[in-house]
Amino acid sequence: MKILYGVQGTGNGHTARARAMSLALKKHGADVRYLFSGREKDKYFSMECFGDYQTRRGLTFISEKGQVNYLKTMTQNNLAQLASDIRQLDISDYDLVISDFEPVTAWAARQKKKPCIGLSHQNAFRYPVPLKGANWLDKQIISHFAPSDYHLGLHWYHFNNPILPPIVHTTSQSTEIQPFILVYLPFETIHDIGELLFRFADQSFVCFHPEVIEPEVIENIEWRPLCHTGFQDYLKCCSGVIANGGFELPSEAMSLGKKLLLKPLKGQFEQMSNVATLEMLGAATSMDFFDVSVVRDWLNEPFAKPVVYPDVACAVAEWITQGKWNDYQYLCDQLWKQVNFPDFNSDMTHHSFV
Repeated sequence: MKILYGVQGTGNGHTARARAMSLALKKHGADVRYLFSGREKDKYFSMECFGDYQTRRGLTFISEKGQVNYLKTMTQNNLAQLASDIRQLDISDYDLVISDFEPVTAWAARQKKKPCIGLSHQNAFRYPVPLKGANWLDKQIISHFAPSDYHLGLHWYHFNNPILPPIVHTTSQSTEIQPFILVYLPFETIHDIGELLFRFADQSFVCFHPEVIEPEVIENIEWRPLCHTGFQDYLKCCSGVIANGGFELPSEAMSLGKKLLLKPLKGQFEQMSNVATLEMLGAATSMDFFDVSVVRDWLNEPFAKPVVYPDVACAVAEWITQGKWNDYQYLCDQLWKQVNFPDFNSDMTHHSFV
């Protein structure tokens, strides 16, 4: 089976999920080529597993100082270029397109009548799951940004819908825990992060940030440039994680038993919904701004218990290569039976937010 796999490149979570899927699809004999969009080509890193991947401009959102800048988002996206990229993308040699919320491959499949599987966290929002801050436009984007014939959504709980557990690298936590906090806040400025963390002189932090070029230690903060393998090494041995409200990093942190403090990107409903969901699940603490008192209280919290997830990537890869794409309820049921969520709050199965 020859597959074109499109990945939304604006966040590293999509790429991390695609890494796990690349290994699983290769194991099941699929011939996969990758296309990334939403980020400048020289901004991708640790991409060796994707081989000779393609890039396109695609669509993205522009953020400044921890919130979405809607004016720049509208003016800096090029719809004419997007339409041209969709029209010119040759997918004639592929049997299937997979899109992780990537619009060029998804729309090319729609226009050229190739089967397309949407595999993303965003697809979970097609179902009645917890929402916070979602307006009419947000819901239209979920439905039409990257259309597909088959929708596989990923979330931390199924909410009695055909949704899959998160895709994380299944790895045992054998590394000795060290007393530093791992920080990944790419939508915040280095200055603002430093202003917050320097207040906790007795606590050490390791902060990965896209603006850092070379590793540097300043007072109690070790600043490091983005690197997938390096980040994973620090994630395994840290005492906790401070991050924005993405999906993949909290999933990985929960599987390793890391306590979470999350600050959602203001104006981005997906991140706001994610953080609200994790807080209600009892799996994270949240802050809407850099709140010193919240950080202080969180630092004193005990370690979290690991959430046990099955090998979702392998199960999905097997399901894809078998070709029975209309039937995914059985896949969902079998995977959720293998999840162990020790601190799960069972009272929040039908909550909705505005």
